[in-house]
Amino acid sequence: MNDDDEASLFAQEVAGIQPLAKSEVYLGKKGAPVDFQARKRAAIMAKEADSNHLSHDYVEKVDPNDVLEYKRSGVQDGVFKRLRQGKYGIESRLDLHQRTVAQARELVYQFVEDCMRNDIRVAIIVHGKGDRTPNPDSQAMIKSYINKWLRDLDSVMAFHTAQRYHGGLGAVYVLFKKSEKARLENWEKAQKR
Repeated sequence: MNDDDEASLFAQEVAGIQPLAKSEVYLGKKGAPVDFQARKRAAIMAKEADSNHLSHDYVEKVDPNDVLEYKRSGVQDGVFKRLRQGKYGIESRLDLHQRTVAQARELVYQFVEDCMRNDIRVAIIVHGKGDRTPNPDSQAMIKSYINKWLRDLDSVMAFHTAQRYHGGLGAVYVLFKKSEKARLENWEKAQKR
């Protein structure tokens, strides 16, 4: 069969078909017409409302006994060493025990936002080791996501697994950027010297 034959066969099959009027399209269960423009606007608004960019897709797994550590360029070695040793005062704490990945994602994002808004420089996130999970594929799931999420947040300058007395392998110290307000205050103090 050549292209001309196919086209004429198609034309014969669709002869007499009339397009439906827009008001005749019903996709809802109760016969209500679907307002596609309203649905599109709602989808755009929902996307804009969720400014949380933290991934909830696949993440590289870490072992329950792995040490988590990360330092952005510009963080001084001495500052990172003090963070690692737990020598900074912890100003805020987030506990993620008994949370799902989705819950943890929302809580971590909001926690970091709150820390930045309140000029918090050092916090601790308790994620647990995840070694008591019966399914080996689910072990250290929250810990694995924490390792990814904290790297993806611009306001996190560094993080390191906590000292034993602060939760050890089940917690992480987090060092945040200075807020603009804190930078200005430090600059003003330096000018007065």
